[in-house]
Amino acid sequence: MKNALRILALVLAVLFVFASCEKKSDDKKIVVAASSTPHAEILEQCIDTLKEQGYTLEIKVMDDYIIPNNATESGDVDANYFQHQPYLDEFNESNGTHLVTVAKIHYEPYAIYAGTSKSLDEIPEGAKIAVPNDPSNEARALQLLAAKGFFKLADGAGLKATKKDIIENPNNYEIVEMEAALLPSILDEVNAAVINGNYAIGAGLKVSEALAVEDAESEAAQTFANIIVVKEGNENNEKIKALVKAVQSDNVKNFIEATYDKAVIAIF
Repeated sequence: MKNALRILALVLAVLFVFASCEKKSDDKKIVVAASSTPHAEILEQCIDTLKEQGYTLEIKVMDDYIIPNNATESGDVDANYFQHQPYLDEFNESNGTHLVTVAKIHYEPYAIYAGTSKSLDEIPEGAKIAVPNDPSNEARALQLLAAKGFFKLADGAGLKATKKDIIENPNNYEIVEMEAALLPSILDEVNAAVINGNYAIGAGLKVSEALAVEDAESEAAQTFANIIVVKEGNENNEKIKALVKAVQSDNVKNFIEATYDKAVIAIF
């Protein structure tokens, strides 16, 4: 009996040491779920920086809008990087999850692209300006047009603005509402169009050649910034702080500027 107890005690001691070592190892491993482009590419720039601090960064590419949040909630990953705040808010409300933002990293700007008019100065009275027809994207497009002086929106319209909120339109611009994905295909039928980044890039349009681009300080850019998200309660974990510091670095900002030709803008 005594020998059996000694063996049991030894086994328990070994298991305790193993568990302690595993926990210590977990504390130095950061697992992040991210979309392939540009999110995972941006995170890859942080691997060496974090390694110097004793952390191992593991990036799990998930080109999906549901799995990364569920994995973060369950603890299968430490954080995710693929979404903006409005999407996160809706996801938490619909799914009962407890996910929070720890950092804003970048936004993918809306821009005004030339149609039959090749510059802002060439856009005539009565010009046709195409915008996305879904509520959040249309509001964002209208805010950009208002910021560039096309017309004035009612105070407080914000990111819920519609055509009905245009209160001053001295040049009688005609706002043409259309499905976002179709906007690049009708540039030869309108004077200009406001197109969101992914559809513009997919159509071979260059943000750097657009007539005007959302400002990084605009309400839309701040609202739709892509964020690093963790489960509530993990915001102050040392490895999360290390991750945020590594991503919000000059190294990452320089990579973004050099790689994406203004289609992705650092917001830190």
